[in-house]
Amino acid sequence: MHNSHDPRVLPMRDGINPSCVVLPSVGEGSLIDFFTTRLSAVSREEWLGRMQRGEVIDELGEPATPERAFVPGLRIYYYRELENEAEIPFESPILFQDEHLLVADKPHFLPVVPSGRFLQHTLLVRLKRETGLRELSPVHRIDRDTAGLVLFSVQRETRGAYQALFRDRVVKKVYEAVARYRSDIAFPREHASRMQECPEQFFRMQEVPGEPNSQTQMEIIEREGEFARYLLKPVTGKRHQLRVHMASLGLPLMGDGFYPVVNDPEEGDWSNPLQLLAKRLEFVDPVTGVLRQFESGRNLRTLGDFVGV
Repeated sequence: MHNSHDPRVLPMRDGINPSCVVLPSVGEGSLIDFFTTRLSAVSREEWLGRMQRGEVIDELGEPATPERAFVPGLRIYYYRELENEAEIPFESPILFQDEHLLVADKPHFLPVVPSGRFLQHTLLVRLKRETGLRELSPVHRIDRDTAGLVLFSVQRETRGAYQALFRDRVVKKVYEAVARYRSDIAFPREHASRMQECPEQFFRMQEVPGEPNSQTQMEIIEREGEFARYLLKPVTGKRHQLRVHMASLGLPLMGDGFYPVVNDPEEGDWSNPLQLLAKRLEFVDPVTGVLRQFESGRNLRTLGDFVGV
């Protein structure tokens, strides 16, 4: 499955581009049977309703009606929908926009792209709805739990040039984080380790023996009693890298529900956000040649907030 970019088939709706499913090369029966079996997260009644409303269309723009026969290889387009999606009540301002780039300042708790139980309340869909930019696409990701800068490509023609910046590690990324202070760990320091997915918990990462594939530069910028504010500069971009690196030093980030142990808050509990902020991005724009420097307008909690925690 993938997103369609052909507006002749179905237009963007509420910031959502239509999804596409390609019928397998072997099959039989009706389209409703295929959709009910293959995409069973949506009930048969719901698929019937969508088809009758003309919201399921083939690649030629013809309605995919329930009784239509299965056609091997046919592309079918439809809108993804979520029932009872939880609202995330935080704004995501646009800091910069031109014909190639858009930079948004993401709040904590908001996912960057749709997945699982998040669709309308994702940064990408909100921005598409706000700007009408159908081809908008993030060129890097930050965790749902992390706040701060996210860079988007506005058009497909120049997207590869911006993706290459991150792939080739030429973007200077600076994060701020709050964690406990330990006098036995010297800063500034560089942390390098081999990271891989936890086999028993796919959503977590872990450090394992072997050749390092992750690297972070770390320093302390402020200290108050048992707590410190850290400046973290990831050289590589592994998933959860900063969280894992800090936790492995015995300095898990305040508000971290994954490291060192899983303690995910209840849905709708905004009281203890992860103290990690994508604060600055700097790079030479590969299309215009201009030096780009962006800074988040957000701030983490003050160190005094944690005294007595």
